[in-house]
Amino acid sequence: MNYKWDIIGNAGFQFLGKMNASISHEIKNVLAIFNENAGLLNDYCLMADKGKPMDTERQKALADNITRQVQRADSIVKNMNQLAHSVDRPVVQVDLGEIIEFMANLSRRFASMQDVILETVPPKGQVKIITNPFFLENLIWLCLYFAMNVSGEGKRIDLASEAMEENGAKIRFARLEALEEPDMAMFPGERERALLDALKGELETDMEAGEIVITLPGEIDR
Repeated sequence: MNYKWDIIGNAGFQFLGKMNASISHEIKNVLAIFNENAGLLNDYCLMADKGKPMDTERQKALADNITRQVQRADSIVKNMNQLAHSVDRPVVQVDLGEIIEFMANLSRRFASMQDVILETVPPKGQVKIITNPFFLENLIWLCLYFAMNVSGEGKRIDLASEAMEENGAKIRFARLEALEEPDMAMFPGERERALLDALKGELETDMEAGEIVITLPGEIDR
């Protein structure tokens, strides 16, 4: 397996760095809300000490908000944990629908910063292949990052997976309204090409349909 490890390794470090920075930012936001709620609880206690009646509705709303933030933090940490475990096994069977949903969740903060909406399209049944999950997640991220910049006025990306009649599967990045010929001079770049080579995949662009399509084999060498 003569992969371009220097390019793949550098791409992997950049990918992990961006995702960890985003995840830590989200965790800090949750902690800031916890701190704000703690301040409110302290205010309620001070009011009670002064003999003022407790507002149970406000307390209930505060408790509900804390519960929502706990659930949000749990989801963020689960995503972080899943990303970390992506490198546990170099080649394993994955569900493309789950991988796409996972990457959409990780990328939505980046998309929202550009006012882009990411939508995942549920596949018709499970779409499973045997591949390198970390390389695949990295490739999907690079394609999503590029797609955000060519989503056009629609500001929306539809992300879908589908099984092929023959062995293999496809991933589609659709609704790219500003996908034009000049973009293809820089995309896919060396990082995308190196990852495609490692995954034995191919990437095509359909400017008329406004799509990027990745084709993957049903299994790569273990």
